[in-house]
Amino acid sequence: MPNPIQDITRVDATSFPYIYEENVTIPLKDNAGLIRCNVYRPKDVENSPVLVTYGPYGKDIHYKDFHSKSYSEVNPEHHSDHSAWETPDPGFWTKHGYAVVRADERGLGQSPGVLDTMSRGTSEAFVDVVEWAAEQPWSSGKVGLLGISYYAGSQWRVAARQPKGLACIIPWEGMSDYYRDRCRHGGILSNKFIKFWWDRQVITNQYGRPGRAARNWGPDTIEGDLSEEELLANRNDQTIDNATHKFRDEPYYASKEYNMEDIKVPLLSVANWGGILLHLRGNVVGYMNAGSEYKYLRFITGRHDLPFYYHEEVELQRSFLDAFLKGEDREGWSTGQAPKVDVLLRKGNVGFDNAEAERAYTRRTENEWPIARTQYTKFFLTPDLQLQTQSPESKLVKVDYRALGTLESPQLVQFSTPAFEQETEITGHIVAHLNVSVSPDKGGPLPSDIDLFLTLRYISPTGEEVYYTGTAGDPVPLAKGWLRVSMRKVNEKHLRHREYLPHRDYFSTDVLPVMPGEVYPVDVEIWPSNVVVEKGGKIVLEVASGDTQGSGIFQHNDPNDRSPEKLQGTNHIHFGPAYENYVTLPVIPGK
Repeated sequence: MPNPIQDITRVDATSFPYIYEENVTIPLKDNAGLIRCNVYRPKDVENSPVLVTYGPYGKDIHYKDFHSKSYSEVNPEHHSDHSAWETPDPGFWTKHGYAVVRADERGLGQSPGVLDTMSRGTSEAFVDVVEWAAEQPWSSGKVGLLGISYYAGSQWRVAARQPKGLACIIPWEGMSDYYRDRCRHGGILSNKFIKFWWDRQVITNQYGRPGRAARNWGPDTIEGDLSEEELLANRNDQTIDNATHKFRDEPYYASKEYNMEDIKVPLLSVANWGGILLHLRGNVVGYMNAGSEYKYLRFITGRHDLPFYYHEEVELQRSFLDAFLKGEDREGWSTGQAPKVDVLLRKGNVGFDNAEAERAYTRRTENEWPIARTQYTKFFLTPDLQLQTQSPESKLVKVDYRALGTLESPQLVQFSTPAFEQETEITGHIVAHLNVSVSPDKGGPLPSDIDLFLTLRYISPTGEEVYYTGTAGDPVPLAKGWLRVSMRKVNEKHLRHREYLPHRDYFSTDVLPVMPGEVYPVDVEIWPSNVVVEKGGKIVLEVASGDTQGSGIFQHNDPNDRSPEKLQGTNHIHFGPAYENYVTLPVIPGK
């Protein structure tokens, strides 16, 4: 058993350019628990606005220990004695008049309790952290949230709870919908990344886990180690929970829901065009549905870890935060005069994982999202694997491909446009309409479902596919989308339903049968994207039965979720007078 809870707050006002307070206790209001944080304060400011992060990666684990290669590539302006993964650097921000509070999430690092990432309980504890920061004597009473990934996704959930003192948020590449963005793409379990993330970045920092200091993974737990039995009893394992639970109306997922419309504080949502398997959708849809009067959407490219620290992006962050936390508005953020949407236009083949080359992309501002002048244009699939703007005349015929494809053995068909005759911009939401069926193998199990994996690819005028920078610097295509056909039911009456963004509830009561030989019309959401198709370039729609190039560590390969008993066979796309298949692309005419 661990030792009794201790108060060992340490204050160091001389060793660093800022005042450093370690292991400060934040009492939780609704129970006897507590959260521990580190506080970094400017020495020359009596009352500072506060930037708060609250998450699982360890307030005491230095960035260089968490990910040494990434840290070596971070803008050195954001290197300090207390730099940490995906969080604002206290050395930089205290220099600019901000206090920084970095809290260990409940059940992690030095915060006791049950480890239950992204849960309602841990979000409610985040509310207490924000309100505590606003109430401190060294605080101006105004709190902002700033961080990447987990430290961005958590912002949506806490902002919807409207804690006192919260004045603005910058969710930088952070999903807003736990089920749709992260766990079950189109109803299909996205297992591989969750396991990688859980095993490497979360469970390694559980409160009471032995040997952390020996592994250079932050200090050992103040109150001592927990036994394996105690550690197991004090965590809810995402890898198990997401595999066990399949539908949004189950208590596991339902408990994580919140109303985006309840978010009222000013927000700057930053979406990465290359985040095609985790965060991109959440930043865009979060922006669309937030109830904030002053909300802004910015698109970037590059890796997941580095752009947050680029000089020009930090200056943008500081401009926004100064407006709402200091009352120093240089760009019109607080009056709505700043551009509401800032789109980065991907034109040409600049390569991937090359930040300098990506500077060739240009920007354009817009007044709304989706862009009002969008021309939603249908590109029809044909049996001879073309994409064309005229509906094909076709007899009853079908195109076949094997079920249960994998990244190592992809099973797919590709449909291509002819070379574009003029430069064409595609920016926005994409949806595909397909007529599909499955047939069993001779002597094989009777399939009861179909998994659709769709990918949009861009082929340059020279005939090469253009790859873009993915989350880990890996090459990714334009966009991806997914659907488990038994989850095809669309709720057209939902307030969020749009033709370009079909709304699915993913409830257990929505499951529809899939019978071999029956043809099912389905609409498949493909995540938003952007490309400027050059004259002579082509767009390819890929229809597959499993992960294909560009999936990286975000694979859907759980053997139970994608079992042969359920899926084995041959998948078909049907063509004919009653079977139109098309992908609707958001074409943007010039202003």
